[in-house]
Amino acid sequence: MTARRQLGARQAALASGEADRIQALGRAVIETEAAAVTALVGRIDDAFVTACRYMLACEGRIVVLGMGKSGHIGGKIAATLASTGSPAFFVHPGEASHGDLGMITPKDVVLAISNSGETAELLTILPILKRLGVPMISMTGRRGSTLDREADVSLDISVASEACPLGLAPTSSTTAALVMGDALAIALLESRGFTAEDFARSHPAGSLGRRLLLHVGDIMHRGERLPRVTLGTGLLATLDEMSRKGLGMTAVVDADGMLAGIFTDGDLRRALDRGIAVHLTVIEEVMTRTCLTVAADALAAEALHLMESKSINGLLVLDADRRPIGALNMHDLLRAGVV
Repeated sequence: MTARRQLGARQAALASGEADRIQALGRAVIETEAAAVTALVGRIDDAFVTACRYMLACEGRIVVLGMGKSGHIGGKIAATLASTGSPAFFVHPGEASHGDLGMITPKDVVLAISNSGETAELLTILPILKRLGVPMISMTGRRGSTLDREADVSLDISVASEACPLGLAPTSSTTAALVMGDALAIALLESRGFTAEDFARSHPAGSLGRRLLLHVGDIMHRGERLPRVTLGTGLLATLDEMSRKGLGMTAVVDADGMLAGIFTDGDLRRALDRGIAVHLTVIEEVMTRTCLTVAADALAAEALHLMESKSINGLLVLDADRRPIGALNMHDLLRAGVV
């Protein structure tokens, strides 16, 4: 039977009731794992607070340990901790017994993850960690297990059942471990006063980093690219300046270079609707005298929020003396990846 025929046979089976069963299984998995996560709420207790205090007092790194699926979860937890202000890295317990234990110092804190609490590779290195005097936080699914007993503080991540119908594949248990790790990371983030700019510094290549690290001065039009006319300039000359600079607006300044107003495409439409004589009109007759502005050191994300909240497409950038030094519009923010 060809692959196409096999697919057709499977689809026929699904059409005859199998689809409903598969959907029911999918929903059951999500419900089981959701219940496991909900059960964690009652375990955010004094032990959780103590674990956070150990991590906050850590002068070195938070070293996350875990085997198998717990190891995969541990790697993600370490990455989340590191990106939210708590320096951390993952160490494979098996490799730790073959040299990587040297990566752990007395200034570190260990976060060991094991659903059974009896993972052999973890128990092998436990005595060495004890001799180093490294504080150990465990996340286990079995109270009274070796790892639970030997840890300085133990977090309960036990689940009523795995989502796997055989009760074998780590599903609910790994989800619970991941969520508890996230709870630790975010509690530490808040306690450290970690800010959005701190987060962006550890994500400079991503869109979030661009949103949070770019300043208006990094992307604004300046110098000869800044559209600007003085009071008394005719409307035709003003339109020529706007066309050459291509921002859909221009700053209007007085004789001292101070901002007197702004003229935009919208102002032009409103002036034409009034039937003004284009050849006879000077800019102060049609400009907007008050306008929203921004400073060059403001975050580009702040400029974006201002434009969106006020439904405008451009901003003038002023120095401390209210002289225009730049301009930007929504297209500049789009090109910079801020939007």
